[in-house]
Amino acid sequence: MKKRICKSCKLFVEESECPLCKGNQFNTSWQGRINVLDHEKSVVSRKMGLRAAGEYALKSR
Repeated sequence: MKKRICKSCKLFVEESECPLCKGNQFNTSWQGRINVLDHEKSVVSRKMGLRAAGEYALKSR
């Protein structure tokens, strides 16, 4: 089973609501993933506009 991501913030979620943006629209069509440990120091995190640590999809379809 493919993991679900939040459509708005691309965070991988297992619950029925995104813990970051409180959204409830999900997508199972994604490509690549990144684990962000410290979003304030990560250059990639800044470029992607991520505001919290966690596992994110790089691309959502």
